[in-house]
Amino acid sequence: MTPKKIKGTRKGFSTGACSAAAARAATIGLITGVMPDKVETELPNGAVVNFLVYSHQLSASHAQVVIVKDAGDDPDCTHGAHLTADVRFLPEAGTVLLKGGAGVGTITMRGLGIEVGEPAINPVPRKNIIVNVQAVAQELLLTQGLEITISVPDGEKMAKKTLNDRLGIIGGISILGTTGIVHPYSTAAFRASVVQGVEVAANQDQTTVVLTTGGRTEKFTIRELPDLTSACFVQMGDFLGPALDSAKAVGIQHIIIGGMVGKLSKIAQGEIITHARRNPVNTKLLAEMAKEVGADSSVCQEIEQGETARFAGERLAELNLESAFYRLLCSRVVATLEARYPKLFTYRILMCDFEGGKLVDYY
Repeated sequence: MTPKKIKGTRKGFSTGACSAAAARAATIGLITGVMPDKVETELPNGAVVNFLVYSHQLSASHAQVVIVKDAGDDPDCTHGAHLTADVRFLPEAGTVLLKGGAGVGTITMRGLGIEVGEPAINPVPRKNIIVNVQAVAQELLLTQGLEITISVPDGEKMAKKTLNDRLGIIGGISILGTTGIVHPYSTAAFRASVVQGVEVAANQDQTTVVLTTGGRTEKFTIRELPDLTSACFVQMGDFLGPALDSAKAVGIQHIIIGGMVGKLSKIAQGEIITHARRNPVNTKLLAEMAKEVGADSSVCQEIEQGETARFAGERLAELNLESAFYRLLCSRVVATLEARYPKLFTYRILMCDFEGGKLVDYY
């Protein structure tokens, strides 16, 4: 009996893998005059997989293939995207020219490993597309070349759900994928975008990055820091460690962290990956801090027996101790980071409530 597939574990394929499959199938059709129903494609990780051709057009001088992206069980905004490859002949022997069409973003900032003005087709999928085309066009390329244009209908709309605008990628999505495989609920893509965001800031000659834990804290910090350019603001989510490691590598000097009490409490206790499924908030530490700002033993016990940092803040607000508590929390955050990254950065902590109102500006 075949074991039942656990929900949420099905892998999918990246935009880069689907683009490579579309380009390979279109090349086969253009060369042979017969369009395949499916195409065998080599992924960047070396695996060979078959992709179904969703639709195609074919003439003597042009072939178009659409591959529909299946992201598996990953909640990806590009799931179902129609990755489209148009292939045409070129007169220059051996040339494989890769271009970006409608729905593929354009690079407008340095720091992404792609020249400004080029389509946002990352280096690994770029190479993989060309390798797949060359594999089926060896003889043709002895006398002619090929132009490959990758496009994504509705790609500009999809891009609004990504961080592309912040990274200086305009007009569409990025063609991504270092292995070709999308792992369900993978954090790898988000983590990579955090590192990329810090690198982009540095490449815009910025010395400050503002690391925020989500959309609410980002909006809050943007309001509080109107003089900073948009390239400085990086949604780090749970990935403080990778963000700071990247800042260290590229020479960023000033770190501003925008957060709420829960994530800041995780950082204060030494966590640099702050996901809720990892270590819980250390309520004993919060109780000790409550005592330090003047809460009596019964309140401290309540906080220690509580479940969340939010409860600690709300309980201390009833005693008008929240301001002192939050400032102490911010000082613990800075102390934790200075211990881990000694003498590397200056720090400023901007803390907001759950409605985005300012609680503390600590520096």
